[in-house]
Amino acid sequence: MDDHGGTADTTKDELLGWLDAKRRHIATQVEAMPPEARARSFVPSGWTPRGLVRHLTLDVERFWLRAVVAGESVDLPTGYDGWLAPEDQSDDELLAAYAAECALGNDALADLDLDAAPRWWFDDSPMYSTVREVLLHVLVETATHAGHLDVSRELADGGQRLVLDTPD
Repeated sequence: MDDHGGTADTTKDELLGWLDAKRRHIATQVEAMPPEARARSFVPSGWTPRGLVRHLTLDVERFWLRAVVAGESVDLPTGYDGWLAPEDQSDDELLAAYAAECALGNDALADLDLDAAPRWWFDDSPMYSTVREVLLHVLVETATHAGHLDVSRELADGGQRLVLDTPD
């Protein structure tokens, strides 16, 4: 039994476990970078690690999980570049906002069936027909961006995630 008196959804728990691991990967890589590298772009498109965290916070977690899946009325700013983190927001505040939005996303998913339809859609032809499909999209997007941060981190300071030191 789960906390809500029903049968536990092990598939949803497993997917959320993987998503939470990728979310931690994001935070860990940003925290491991030198502070000056967090605001620097390492790619021609110009995004920065700080901007990537902002994108994941607003465009991925808030938009897909809370607005689309749960149908919550959330602040979805228009006319902004979701890849730009406010200069007056510290790295700690930026990461705390991401963690808070991830927790709200998990809460939004708690009572939803994976086979249910998303509660809100923003145009006439939904890309995803079930909560499961949206959750998989969020997991893949987060994992993809975690890989982007791995490359940025290595370019910033040579740090490599999951590389074991070998004796000389």
